[in-house]
Amino acid sequence: MLLTPRSRVRRPRTATSRRLASALLASAVSVCLVAASAPAAPLGVGDRLFPYLGNPGYDVAAYDLSFTYSGSNSKPLQAVTAIDAWTTATLERINLDFAHGKVDSVEVDGLPAAFESAGDDLVVTPRNPLMPGTRTRITVRHTSDPVSGGDREGGWVRTTDGLAMANQADVAHLVFPCNDHPSDKAMFTIRITAPEEYTAVANGLPTGAERAGRTTTWTYRTQHPMATELTQVSIGRSTVLHRDGPHGLPVRDVVPTKDRKVLEPWLKKTPDQIAWMERKVGPYPFEAYGVLMAAASTGFELETQTLSLFEKDLFTEPGYPQWYIESVMVHELSHQWFGDSVSPRTWSDLWLNEGHATWYEALYAEEKAGRTLEARMKAAYGSSDGWRAAGGPPALPRPPEPGQKISIFRPNVYDGAALVLYALRQEIGERAFDQVERDWVREYRDSTATTADFRHLAERVSGRDLGTFFQDWLYGEKTPPMPGHPDWKPEASAAKGAKAAAKEPKAPE
Repeated sequence: MLLTPRSRVRRPRTATSRRLASALLASAVSVCLVAASAPAAPLGVGDRLFPYLGNPGYDVAAYDLSFTYSGSNSKPLQAVTAIDAWTTATLERINLDFAHGKVDSVEVDGLPAAFESAGDDLVVTPRNPLMPGTRTRITVRHTSDPVSGGDREGGWVRTTDGLAMANQADVAHLVFPCNDHPSDKAMFTIRITAPEEYTAVANGLPTGAERAGRTTTWTYRTQHPMATELTQVSIGRSTVLHRDGPHGLPVRDVVPTKDRKVLEPWLKKTPDQIAWMERKVGPYPFEAYGVLMAAASTGFELETQTLSLFEKDLFTEPGYPQWYIESVMVHELSHQWFGDSVSPRTWSDLWLNEGHATWYEALYAEEKAGRTLEARMKAAYGSSDGWRAAGGPPALPRPPEPGQKISIFRPNVYDGAALVLYALRQEIGERAFDQVERDWVREYRDSTATTADFRHLAERVSGRDLGTFFQDWLYGEKTPPMPGHPDWKPEASAAKGAKAAAKEPKAPE
């Protein structure tokens, strides 16, 4: 995710899922699983920033989502969500993350099941307890409401001609029942039925479009596992433009039909940008890529897997310089490697997503527009103490402000985290750093990883103990001295101002 500035300048059991079951979920399972006789309660996997996000006791293998859109953005969509999961504990109840929709019925393995709501959880009671190590299918018939619910952010985004999705960080469960935590990635099949004048696009590759009367049902499937927060569905009076990327990669862009010509100069840049990223870190990790330019005001751009979401106005308003727009495109593109293919195990690992995306955004601006990386990092160094005071250290971000879930996306996890990567390159050398980057996206592809995993990889590649380095740079209240730049100094006024600003919640800029 990149906030838009308002000033103008059985799935095979992987090592990851085994670690997940034994680490992140184990502690939650031991304290959170409840007997059917006890009151239903919301559970969670113990995420420090979102304690009630995700659910213990199972590992999702696949989602099958079906949405029926009437053509009205003010009416709920009819939906069916089928979840195939492996149980990791005895479950007398199954907690799913789901809110902001009406549940009509639930089945577990084809049999009707009782259900009730508890907080943002849908609590399902099957006829018989589920034993560990078994595969189960949970089918929920429900509505999916595009009308905002109070102070909730994200989920369905209403555009001028339809809908799109923005589910980061914890709002996929406002759209469909799920295990809404990035540690539990799964395969997706997505079906969208809409009136014939609409075009529907989702993550992955199309597998068919079937007409029935005056509606069309579009089907898409992913070929790689995906976190719920990266789900994308676009429904609109859209045109889908196709072109080839490197090595024949399918590139498909989704744009409002009336804006097709004016947006084409930007869209045609994507294949070269993919090739640029491949030269930096290695092969593109998914089956397709593309840009969804939505006629909506979201305040951010978002790296939904294989189809990044952008505000159309970013490309049509005259206030943004060309080099900046292109670097933002690369920011979201680089997330396909950093954040989508290699996903954070917990939300405190967010710096690994945004720091890397900011890093390659800055490198691209340096190479293509002469906006030097060193100058940007020096400026970031000056502000870093202030960012840490306001938002916490990069790997220990402060929880979101009440009613502002995306407020975890602060400067400390963008330029503040990119500054950590710059310091690492200064510390271990450019050659070792580049190897770390390539090894990271190769070794953890289609998986999840932690800050500790990144440290261990950097130590292995460099042959050095980097414990003190990472402790100071990722968790320190103050920014450490920059290797190779003893003259760089933090700005005292920035820290003072940030402490004052941190006293009052504010909306993302």
